[in-house]
Order: sequence, then C-alpha cells, then structure tokens
Amino acid sequence: MKRNILITGGAGFIGSHVVRLFVNKYPDYHIVNLDKLTYAGNLANLKDIEDCPNYTFVRADIAELDEMRRIIKEYEISGIIHLAAESHVDRSIKDPFTFARTNVMGTLALLQAAKEYWESLPEKYEGKLFYHISTDEVYGALELTHPEGVPAPFTTKASSDNDMAYGTEFFLETTKYNPHSPYSASKASSDHFVRAYHDTYGMPTLVTNCSNNYGPYQFPEKLIPLFINNIRQGKPLPVYGKGENVRDWLFVEDHARAIDLIFHKGKVAETYNIGGFNEWKNIDLIKVIISTVDRLLGNPEGQSEKLITFVTDRLGHDMRYAIDSRKLQSELGWEPSLQFEEGIEKTVRWYLDHQEWMDNITSGDYERYYDDMYKNR
Repeated sequence: MKRNILITGGAGFIGSHVVRLFVNKYPDYHIVNLDKLTYAGNLANLKDIEDCPNYTFVRADIAELDEMRRIIKEYEISGIIHLAAESHVDRSIKDPFTFARTNVMGTLALLQAAKEYWESLPEKYEGKLFYHISTDEVYGALELTHPEGVPAPFTTKASSDNDMAYGTEFFLETTKYNPHSPYSASKASSDHFVRAYHDTYGMPTLVTNCSNNYGPYQFPEKLIPLFINNIRQGKPLPVYGKGENVRDWLFVEDHARAIDLIFHKGKVAETYNIGGFNEWKNIDLIKVIISTVDRLLGNPEGQSEKLITFVTDRLGHDMRYAIDSRKLQSELGWEPSLQFEEGIEKTVRWYLDHQEWMDNITSGDYERYYDDMYKNR
C-alpha cells in the first residue's frame, strides 16, 4: 500500500536507523525525513540510502507551525513517526528553554498541523497515525534494592516473573509520571499533549517509552561512544558519582524493529514500553567497554581503567531505570534480538572502524557544511 510517512529527527541516532529500516523494507512507502540538522543530526548517518527513489530529506524546525502545515500538506502525509527531540540531560540542565521549545512546542506544532490537514480530508483520520517516541525518564526513578553482591556483567531475556538483578520494581505503562530533569519534564509534557489530541479531537495516536539505546551513529556526548573515543585517544573517562546508577540498555536496531512493529500493528491510543531486559550499573558497563576497546585495539588487558575519573554527580541524577516490556512482548511478539555482550562488541567495532565519521562529528565540520549548504534555501 502506498503511504507517505513523515519521520522527524531522522538524521539523528535512533531516527536514522528507523529511516533506513523503513526505506529499505517498504519500497512502496515514500519516507520523508524531516530534521533541523542541529548538532545531533548528521546526514552522513544515511549516506547508504540518500539516493533511494522512495526517500526525501527536508530540513525544517518542528516548532515552526506554518512550516509543519506546509510540509504535511505538500507531501500528503498519512503517518508521522515523531523522534525529533533535544535529548541530553546535561544540556537540559544548562538550557531548559531550548528543550521546552523543541520537545513541547515542536510536538504541539506537529500535532496541530497534522490535525488540520487530516481533518480537511474526506476520509479525515481514517488510515492516519501520529506515533510519538518518548523515554523511560518520564517515570522518574526506581530504588536500587539490590545494591550489593550483584554479579557483573548481568544480562537476561524477559522472564515470567521479570526479576532482575538490581530490583524487583519496574516501569509499567501505567506508572505515574514523575520527571526529575528539564529533559524528562519536557518529554512528559509532550506525551500529555499527544494523548490530549486523541482524547479531545479523536486523532489516532500512539506513545512508546524506551530505555537507553546504544549502537552505531550515536552522537559522542553519550556515554558509550564518548568513552570509546576517549579510550582510543587516552583521554579521561568521567564517571558521575560512584558510577552506581543503573540503566536498562537496548540495541538501537532492536528499537527500530519495535517502532516498525508498533507503527503497523499497535493499538491506537495505547502506550507501549520498550526495554532491553538488560540492566547495568554504569561502572560495570564502563569496565566492559574498556575491556572490549582495549582488546580490539591490542592494548594490554585493563590498561585503560586508569582513565576512569570520578566527577561530581549530575544534578537530580536518577538512580535506576528499568522497563517492563512484557505488554509489547505478549501483544505484538517483540523481544530484543541481541544479548548485550554481542551488541556491545558490534558497537565498539563499528566506532573503531568508522574513525572518519567520529572525527567529523567531534570537529564540528559537518555542522558548518550543512549551514553552508542550506543557508540560501
């Protein structure tokens, strides 16, 4: 079936994997990738599909309502997968207004533009969907109830009782929102607007909340690519507090598969949690990264552990996130495809094999290139 799908934030980390999957898997779809190309957006992430006949890139700011109206109407968009967001907690602490503008007002502009266009059509909302990708951070934090004597590394698939190493409490789709950072507060607000547009106007919407992603093409302000690059260059590895904070990690291609499945088979107005059933303390994760990078670079075992530098903890730093994905597993049959050991090996190899990409990102040359390319458009 011919469909015109708008994917926002498609030049970013998760978005580029979703765009690639849809372009390659659905040749009858026209995929419109809308990205502002801020520091975290890079079209080099999509070089392999940029000339595909069913792919179009549009540079635009989601917070510009008239632009969203024009684009949605021009391309006759029938489905929106909304990933565009400011997402780095540290940046949100320093500049909360940018996060409110992009994450809240940008989402609202997209919703309003889609509502106006879809309601103008004879079929109105039939065959339409606004799919909003959110984060587990909107739920707040969980207690670290098993802090001592936990074996590391720890990985598991979903189990019937969902009992993991660092606690027995998990984020459910029904968990009360309790955001603790400007980033998570902005995402929580955008989630509420999406649901409000369904409840008020009848717009077909979906929301998913996902755990930490890792994999190729992630901007190197995030922990895993930052530490891989710092180890390669012999730079310090800054660890917040004592490194005891726990996160649930999911390989980005597994997230993209989940988005594909939910977009096509998820129930309108539902929320689905997406997680890796894969909890790690930060310090244990860092040691696995060090071990893997040192081995692949041919360094003596443990050589780079001396680069670990403990720094003052982040303001409002949540102790533990853990997603319960059993609803997604039972209703739609999704589960992670990779164990963490396989995923981290694949990830480290990718970054070490793509130093040109990394150097271009860290130098900032790509931003200047795009500014020059689009300044007269």
